[in-house]
Amino acid sequence: MPLPLSRAHTFLIEIPRQARLAYCLVRDERVPLPSKVALGAVLAVIVSPVNLPAWLPVVGDLDAVALGALAVKVFVDACPEHVVEEHRLAASRGESRFDQDLGRALGLVREAVLRVRARWIRLRGGPSGVGPEGDDQSSEGRRP
Repeated sequence: MPLPLSRAHTFLIEIPRQARLAYCLVRDERVPLPSKVALGAVLAVIVSPVNLPAWLPVVGDLDAVALGALAVKVFVDACPEHVVEEHRLAASRGESRFDQDLGRALGLVREAVLRVRARWIRLRGGPSGVGPEGDDQSSEGRRP
């Protein structure tokens, strides 16, 4: 069964956009705690290794993606409208809390990779030709 273009747009554009907005709203202290708890509970059900049985009305038949999209939509709708609009505007400019946190996370990952790379180079003999034990490992002094 082919996926209509409008549905593909929803999956590829709208769901990630809504998830990013929900992330920003969860981090905002102006959003009521019960809304955050409800979203967390639904997301916990989705990632839980225990499958909901099919005999549960509606919930057992829903796909995890559909349930997640619905939870995010309900969460966003339950948030104060002025807070939602503020976060939508910040996200459209690339200045949302999500963008800031993602930038920090990527910076930390980059730093960790550079540290591991530098340590690997030091342990492998590095540009100076000196190995980890300090003995010369240049091409003349290298053992066969």
